[in-house]
Amino acid sequence: MNAQSDLSMKSDDVLKVELAVFQREHRDLDDAIRALEERGTADQLTLRRFKKQKLALKDKIARIQDRITPDIIA
Repeated sequence: MNAQSDLSMKSDDVLKVELAVFQREHRDLDDAIRALEERGTADQLTLRRFKKQKLALKDKIARIQDRITPDIIA
């Protein structure tokens, strides 16, 4: 089952909770990346992994927001 069909089967309340969780994880990864970069001894592989996870979360957040927000044709 793909991610789009998974979203269509969930209620808006469940999606809102997931959205909040994903947004928190995204902020936490952002903080972790910033801390590693400021320390100056950051492992480049770890940084790349964190950034990749952060991008994946950003995509999930965007998909959920699109699902929750109704399309209004002006």
